[in-house]
Amino acid sequence: MIKLYIDADACPVKNEVFSVARRHQLKVYLVSNSPLRIPPDELIELIIVKDGFDAADDWIAAHITETDIAVTADIPLAARCLKKGARVLDPKGRIFSEDSIGEALANREFTAFLRDMGTITGGPPPFEPKDRSRFLQRLDELIHAIMRGKR
Repeated sequence: MIKLYIDADACPVKNEVFSVARRHQLKVYLVSNSPLRIPPDELIELIIVKDGFDAADDWIAAHITETDIAVTADIPLAARCLKKGARVLDPKGRIFSEDSIGEALANREFTAFLRDMGTITGGPPPFEPKDRSRFLQRLDELIHAIMRGKR
């Protein structure tokens, strides 16, 4: 059975994940450092991890398998999940792969360097309706690919 692991603290697409999970009857694990409101549904489980740097990431990486999907904007977590053979999708609908994760990690480090130097002072672009739509489409594509047994 496919399971969806959500890096939940700042995830803007939780409701979309719930909808897709209900449609496909998939188990969802929302992993968070603090309590969150979740709908009463046996398919949805909130996992509250202890406070600590990367505690939620560690929990997801320890439990995810090759037939699962992680939803996260955290690029190092995405890399860890890919190493376990899982599929990874960010909230804006970007699918991470073995081919793309190296570049994403390098861009993350370069952007952090520019922030430290004061060259970049703003955050990421705002989340838009087209991002939500792209996310839903890509999540559905990943689920169907797993169901067909394709990488």
